Amino acid sequence: MDKKNALRAGAVAAGTTLMMLLMSGPAHAVIRDDGDDPGPGLSVAETLGLYVAAPIGLFLLIAGLVMVLDKSKKQA
Repeated sequence: MDKKNALRAGAVAAGTTLMMLLMSGPAHAVIRDDGDDPGPGLSVAETLGLYVAAPIGLFLLIAGLVMVLDKSKKQA
């Protein structure tokens, strides 16, 4: 593909994306649905614990178990 075709493809992709963004309606996040009953929000500490500390802790736990329970012989 030469430069002219690449430039044309990029322009078409950018134009299509821009038109889709302009033509799409708002998300209506303010309008409540039937049965929508959100709970209380999370604090900053709870959010960091849930989305940062918990995945890192689970990763370390799984990695540690794999290393401890590894049955293969070590190469020296």
